[in-house]
This record gives sequence, structure tokens and C-alpha cells, in this order.
Amino acid sequence: MNEIKCPKCGTVLQMNETDYQSVIKQIRDQEFEKEIYAREEQYKRDKENTVKLTEANLSKNYQEQLSKKEIEIQKLHAELQTKEEQTMNKLVQEFQANLNQKELEIIELEGKVKLKEAESELAIKKAITEKEKEIASLHNRLENDTNEFLLKEKSLKESYEEKLRDREEQISYYKDFKARQSTKMIGESLEMHCSNEFNKLRPLFKNAYFEKDNDVKTGSKGDFIFRDYDDDQTEIVSIMFEMKNEADTTSTKHKNEDFLKELDKDRNEKKCEYAVLVSLLEIENDYYNEGIVDVSHRYDKMYVIRPQFFIPLITLIRGFAINSLQYKKELQIVQNQNIDISNFEENMNNFKESFGRNYRLASEKFGKAIAEIDKTIDHLQKTKEALLSSENNLRIANHKAEDLTIRKLTNNSVTVAKMFEEINN
Repeated sequence: MNEIKCPKCGTVLQMNETDYQSVIKQIRDQEFEKEIYAREEQYKRDKENTVKLTEANLSKNYQEQLSKKEIEIQKLHAELQTKEEQTMNKLVQEFQANLNQKELEIIELEGKVKLKEAESELAIKKAITEKEKEIASLHNRLENDTNEFLLKEKSLKESYEEKLRDREEQISYYKDFKARQSTKMIGESLEMHCSNEFNKLRPLFKNAYFEKDNDVKTGSKGDFIFRDYDDDQTEIVSIMFEMKNEADTTSTKHKNEDFLKELDKDRNEKKCEYAVLVSLLEIENDYYNEGIVDVSHRYDKMYVIRPQFFIPLITLIRGFAINSLQYKKELQIVQNQNIDISNFEENMNNFKESFGRNYRLASEKFGKAIAEIDKTIDHLQKTKEALLSSENNLRIANHKAEDLTIRKLTNNSVTVAKMFEEINN
């Protein structure tokens, strides 16, 4: 144990070695920290003094250098001013020399420009002369083209006037023709005209059928039906024709559009591919006078024509149909194949349906039989369990019977025990 006496109060403290070492360490650490703090303060003061001294020296040096630089700048400024004066004088001299040289060059260039102007003027005059020649040539060509155009215009005008006269003559002919006929004859005359036109060219349509439509089973009919066949009697094309005409003195004038819907209905009922209205109605309407009028935007594959286009339209439609006949035959073969495939698929589906129905019925019967068997098995299982339970009870009863003795029977019955003892005695 160590004794330490407090220097202030004089108290003596008893400490072991560990406490003693701890106190010494605390004192030593405190002294060390005090010394470090004192040295840090001394270092800061030395550092501040050094910085101030350095700043004073630097300021002094800077002032000295600044004074030297100002002196040098004044010298340089004087030298620069002298050099600027010398350079300016030199530049003025060079500029004056260049100016004199440029004036000489300008005089020379002015002479060249005057020469070029003279040459340009000659070239311009020459170009103007050539252009005047070209203009004269173009003017002649224009006159020739104008004359040619006037000739063509005159020829075209004469051609249209001739066509117009022909049309007027045709209109006059039809008007006169209709004026000399009754209402019934007017309608029949157009049909007769078309029939005669077709019969004139009948040899060209050796397999064709062209007759009046007399079938009124559906309530209405067209005027003529045209059907054409190839050598294999395959239909090439079929056309339903309707002829419309009326007298000029008729009070109520009909329009071609009034008959299109009925014509489309007749065409569909008679299973014709095309429908054509041969009409002399609206004789003044240029829309129907220019040629074949296609009204397929309203009714499929339908045309309105004047009588003069009757044969050309048949020939045109027939030509298209012959070109597409091969495709029709191939399409028919594909359709037949599709029908065979459809029939095969239908038979297959019928077989599947019949087989599925029989399978479903058999499956239902089989399910019912299995359910009955399951019920029977369940009943037999219960019977088996009951029998097994009875056997177990019998076995237990037998075991109890075998284990039964007179001692066990008379265990709690003193009177019966004495009786058995008397019997045994």
C-alpha cells in the first residue's frame, strides 16, 4: 500500500499499486496536455509574428519593385512614343507611295474598262441581232403553228358538226319513226330492231341462245335473254335485256332510272349475270348519247345503251367472259372439290356425332353399373365388417369363458364359495 498526502488539505490517502499508477497517469496526462497547449499557443504566436514579418518584408519589396517598374514603364512609354512617331512617318510615306501606285493602276484600269465596254457593246449588238433573228424565226413558227391549229380546229369542228348532223338525222329518223307508229308498235319496233341486228350476226354466236323472255312465273319478265355456251355446254355469259321506247307526244316522259330497279330484279330472278337497258328515252340527254353508260355503282353489272351499241356491247361482254371462262372452269373444279370435302367433313361429323352419342349412352350405362357395383361392394364391406366384429366379440367371449374359474366366480361371494367347498368335500 502507498500513502499519498494531499498538498492542500494534508489528508493522507491509502492506495494500492493500481490506484497509484492510475493517479500518476492522470497527473502525467494533465501535465502533458498543459505542455502541449502551451507549445501550441507559442507556435501560434511565433507563426503570427513570422507572418507579420513576412508581410512587412513582402510589402517593402513590392513597393521597391513597383517603383522600379514605374520607372521602366516611363522609359518604355517614351521609347514607344518615339517609335510610334517613326512608324507613323514611315506608314505615311508608304501610303503615299501606294496611293500614287493605285492612281496609276486606276488610270490603267479605266482604259481597260473603256476597251471592255466597247467590246461588250459590240457583243450586245451582235447578240441582239441574233435574238432578233431567233424572234423572227419563232414568230414564223408561231404563225405556222397557229395556221396548223386553225386548220385542225376547223377540221375537228367540221367533224363534230358532221356527227351532230348525223345524230340530228338519227333523232329525226327515230322521231319520225315513232310518230308513224302506235304506242304498242313503238315498244315492239325497238325489240324487233335489236332482234334483227342480232340475227344478222347469228353465225358468230353458234352456241348462243337469244330469245324473248316469256316466263312470268315470278310476276315480271324482261324482253330478251342472251346466253352463250362453249362447245362443252358450259355457260360463258348471260345477259338480261330490257328495251324501252316511247312516243314524243307522250305527256308523261319516263326516265331511264325508272326501269333500273325492275331490270335488276328480273335479272336476279332469271339468274342472268349482266343486265342491259336498251333505251331511246331521254333522247336529248348527252349522258346517254355518248356511248355505253355503266351504272354498276347502283346495280351490279348493269349498263344503259342506245340501240346502235347493242351488238358492240354483246361482243365486248362476251369477249371478257371468254377470257375468264378458263378461270370459271378452274373455279368450278375447286368448288366441286370443296363440295366433296364438305360432304366428307359432313359424313365425318355425322359419324363423330353418332359415335359420340353412342359412347355417351354407353358411358352413362357403364357409370351406372359401376355405381351399383360400388354400392354392392360397400354393402358387402359393411357385412364383412359386421361379421369381423361378431367374430371378434365371439373370440373375446370365448376367451372370457376359457378364463372363467370357480375362484373368480366366488371371489366376492362367500356364501357360494362355501357351497362349492361343501360340494367338493
